[in-house]
Amino acid sequence: MFPTISIGPLAFPTAGLLTILGVYVLLSVVERAALRLGQDANRLYSLAVTTVVAGFVGARLTFVLLYWPAYRTDLLSIVWPLNSGFNVWGGLFVALAAGFFYGRFHQLAPWPTLDALVPGVIVGLIIVSLIDFLAGPGFGKLTSAPWGITQFSVRRHPVQIYEILVGLLALFSWWQFHRDRLFAGQLFLLATALYSGGRLFVDAFRENAWIAANGIHILQVICLTLMLASLYGLGQLAEKTAVNRA
Repeated sequence: MFPTISIGPLAFPTAGLLTILGVYVLLSVVERAALRLGQDANRLYSLAVTTVVAGFVGARLTFVLLYWPAYRTDLLSIVWPLNSGFNVWGGLFVALAAGFFYGRFHQLAPWPTLDALVPGVIVGLIIVSLIDFLAGPGFGKLTSAPWGITQFSVRRHPVQIYEILVGLLALFSWWQFHRDRLFAGQLFLLATALYSGGRLFVDAFRENAWIAANGIHILQVICLTLMLASLYGLGQLAEKTAVNRA
């Protein structure tokens, strides 16, 4: 829809600008969440920076390795800023690994740390959906609903807007419960359950969903697994907390 944003005579890629903005907002949200939860904001900010940088580097290097024949004769193109190309799964794996080892090295408590990080993660996912809506290849299924949007000359579900609303709901739940949380990990698991459950429903309206050869929606399977695991974790931690208080 809007692959570029024009500022005077200059045209900037929408995805790039929103990514920069998203990283700034993500890091700010993590810092503020840590302060509200009474945690070391500087340490968690550093953790978030480490994770984000590692994710970008990992995503880029994974993409380069997958398409090495295109880069081996022009190594400068690997780091040339105008070249795009990132592998989401590679970046996610490297980011999680970097965050895990950073947390272990600095002896950060897992559940409280995740409680502070999850708002930033959700903000990042919201930005990804916004980029997909404005400049990405994603599109929803056909609809005659009045809130449908016109893409490729037909009306479709604004599936990315649905995803953004799901993210805002998860953020609202974090905000509502952050002062009255009963145990460490509650905020992370609750927000994860709500977001993954919402995406499980919303993905049904996506036309270009990831579908396996047997017709299974891959993202829905991932979301269902995350939702059930989060709900189970909530139950286990709540039971453990009740026993300790008895």
